[in-house]
Amino acid sequence: MKGSASSSWNEGYIQANGIRFHYVEQGQGPLVLLIHGFPEFWYSWRYQIPVLAEAGYHVVAPDLRGYNLTDKPDWGYDVGTLSADVVALIRSFGYEKAVVVGHDWGGAIAWHAATFYPEQIQRLVILNCPHPNLFYKGMRQPAQLKRSWYMFFFQLPWIPEWALSRKDYQFVKRALRESAVQKNAFDHETLQRYRDAIAKPQALSKAIRYYRVMFRDFVARRSFPWEQPVKMPTLLVWGEQDVALGKELNEGLSEWVKDLTVHYIHDSGHWVQQEKHEEVNRHILGFLGSPLPTTHKEGQMSGRNKNKTRPGSKRAPKKKSSI
Repeated sequence: MKGSASSSWNEGYIQANGIRFHYVEQGQGPLVLLIHGFPEFWYSWRYQIPVLAEAGYHVVAPDLRGYNLTDKPDWGYDVGTLSADVVALIRSFGYEKAVVVGHDWGGAIAWHAATFYPEQIQRLVILNCPHPNLFYKGMRQPAQLKRSWYMFFFQLPWIPEWALSRKDYQFVKRALRESAVQKNAFDHETLQRYRDAIAKPQALSKAIRYYRVMFRDFVARRSFPWEQPVKMPTLLVWGEQDVALGKELNEGLSEWVKDLTVHYIHDSGHWVQQEKHEEVNRHILGFLGSPLPTTHKEGQMSGRNKNKTRPGSKRAPKKKSSI
């Protein structure tokens, strides 16, 4: 089954955790929330949205706090607030629980949500993002420190924003394509979409703020390590040729995840759901199996009737996506 851009996607806005999120959605049924990474936006899930929707899920891919068309407040870029955003989105869409799929920064947020809000996460899917405890440990190794050079660069004031945006955001476009194994995942049109999203006013600065806050918390040992293990069924899919995150960061993962399935994809880099989307989709669908029971809040409409206006709904009117 091959996913692709679809005119049946809807896009809209929804209030959650005190800000307005932009999202794209498709399908009806149990909720699957797709959480993107840096320097991306909802479009990184273009190959997963229609496939999961066809399989019987209500698929929602939001732009994260600070990204693209979502609000860009000056606060809330710590992982605790970011995972609270995920829980608030689940509730704002009228569900009690969801399958959460996260890549890169979205994976870090998903790890946190699964650890500290386990009652809201039915199943967890992580793509190329180590468990934060193992990443924290791995950052003591020279090889990973070298791979993570950009995180240290992002701690400088204003210079990263200048460097990444100069020459029409050429650094961002080049980084996506050159770090991919499957270069055809990032054709000119796709790179232009990424450029347009990160070039939104304040978007690049807010995206970099994720790293600045994370680094501050790392140094202060404010958030790490986490003591609670992840208890729900978890799938890890990893593109082995990731230039930023070494495969060895997953050593010892079973200590922190009690029900774990792992698939490595040799001929993929960091952007695994775009580079090897058919294989990733097979792994996700195989892990999820038949659609899980829909878990709505008491008094909320079922997923198959949710497009009707609900009294007191916080969702703005939707429109067909032109993307």
